[in-house]
Amino acid sequence: QVQLVESGGGLVQPGGSLRLSCAASGFTFSSYAMSWYRQAPGKERELVAAITPGGGFIKYADAVKGRFTISRDNAKKMVYLQMNSLKPEDTAVYYCNSPGYWGQGTQVTVSS
Repeated sequence: QVQLVESGGGLVQPGGSLRLSCAASGFTFSSYAMSWYRQAPGKERELVAAITPGGGFIKYADAVKGRFTISRDNAKKMVYLQMNSLKPEDTAVYYCNSPGYWGQGTQVTVSS
């Protein structure tokens, strides 16, 4: 069955960096767009970044443009989110998404 397993979250100070990873299995990874979403307490889940199957087109939420980078390795069935210059407002549970499927999420907390 389809599995998406996120890792790499944690507590980081403002201005710091984290790299999230998502390991995918159970489907033809290289055929599907992949996305990262996040959900902060009391807020709706929102798209952070998305990448097409071949990596040729990437979309970012305005709030993270210039700070976050999404990438993928189709051979390893992995998708990544490099997050730099983190801000307290980036605090959320981050979810990996393939159309119709979600991972369990990984907590990112940005605080001094």
